[in-house]
Amino acid sequence: MPASSQRSTISPLGAIFDANRRGRATGVFSVCCAHPTVIRAALELARDREQVAVIESTCNQVNQDGGYTGMTPIAFADQVRAMAREVGLPDDDLVLGGDHLGPQPWRDLPADAAMAKAVAMIETYARAGYGKLHLDCSMACADDPAELADAVIAERAARLAAAAEAAVGTNTTRPVYVIGTEVPAPGGMGEGHAIMPTRADSVKTTWRAHETAFAQAGLTPILARVVAIVVQPGLDFGNEDVVRFDPAGAAELASAVLALPGAVYEAHSTDYQPSASYRALVAMHFAILKVGPAATFALREAVYALEDVARELPGWNPRWSVRDALEAVMLREPRHWASHYGGDPARQAYLRHYSYSDRVRYYWTEPAVEIAVDGLFGFLRTEPLPLPLVSRYFPQHIPAVAAGKLLATPDDLARASVKAALAPYASACGDHALARA
Repeated sequence: MPASSQRSTISPLGAIFDANRRGRATGVFSVCCAHPTVIRAALELARDREQVAVIESTCNQVNQDGGYTGMTPIAFADQVRAMAREVGLPDDDLVLGGDHLGPQPWRDLPADAAMAKAVAMIETYARAGYGKLHLDCSMACADDPAELADAVIAERAARLAAAAEAAVGTNTTRPVYVIGTEVPAPGGMGEGHAIMPTRADSVKTTWRAHETAFAQAGLTPILARVVAIVVQPGLDFGNEDVVRFDPAGAAELASAVLALPGAVYEAHSTDYQPSASYRALVAMHFAILKVGPAATFALREAVYALEDVARELPGWNPRWSVRDALEAVMLREPRHWASHYGGDPARQAYLRHYSYSDRVRYYWTEPAVEIAVDGLFGFLRTEPLPLPLVSRYFPQHIPAVAAGKLLATPDDLARASVKAALAPYASACGDHALARA
């Protein structure tokens, strides 16, 4: 059976990627986030657009030790599947993904110990039924040289793939894999960071290294399920700036993927691009668009706007200030933002709340923040929000509220704000039903 046909039968993603390679404007956007409001918004949007929802967790967010969310892969998977059932998304239209699966959380350990932890992690992802696994062993561990050879990265990736295959066992549903490591720095670009697309010859080198490593590990048949390779298309964002995608600059890279057997590109850090960029990316075979902090940035904007609404109403209690709770915990626990935000204290204070890198996203599960959010939303749920205040703080949603398509409740307004951030992605990703027909 040709590789493309195998892909079409093993995953709902296969047919979409095959159609993309044939020139059809179709792809998927992948929401990499653990926040329930963001996940629910993405699932509802996929349901309404009749698209496949791809929901991912990173190795730092979710792993066998709990990650920074405190969730294991099975706990995350159960949560997302329960939400999908609640919103009425068909089972076949949900794909769970694991992002940057490798030794990253344990890179301060020697390589053997870090890889043992990574193997245990990917086994838990595979047993939990994740259908898309990104193998990323590009990071140096404690006893590694600063830069790893392609052959070493690929050999470690093959080791993870073998572990995942063994963990799945005799299940009929097998995961698809993503390889490649040339991704922008987590959290967005730094000051003066140059953005260059991945070179076409680098794509070929990465692919050949993985072909060799998989063959040496007895995994040649698994190559039919390597559906994508991660590359840098030539875009990124910083604290206050966005480098827009330049189709002309990525033309050589885009054409190179057609030389790979059945694969497409996965593009990271696509946040905050204009709609035209997403359409161009999908047309140029960047068929997986990763959504990072843009979703939680939109959520944070909505929560702050809801707090502004609440402050205008009688009965407001300052203990419900989410912004104050976030500021307090970020100052007390600066590890998630301190290395990203420079400048004097005033500038750092501004960036903590408004940077595009949205380091706020690491703090939503802090108990003090959850108490403030519950208090704010509970206060605003007691009666319908006054439309003049909705108009003042959520003007983009007034037409839908006025038409009866959106309820003026804190929960619905927050999800609608996240959906608005995701909608350009969904529009660029085309008709999944037609692609899968």
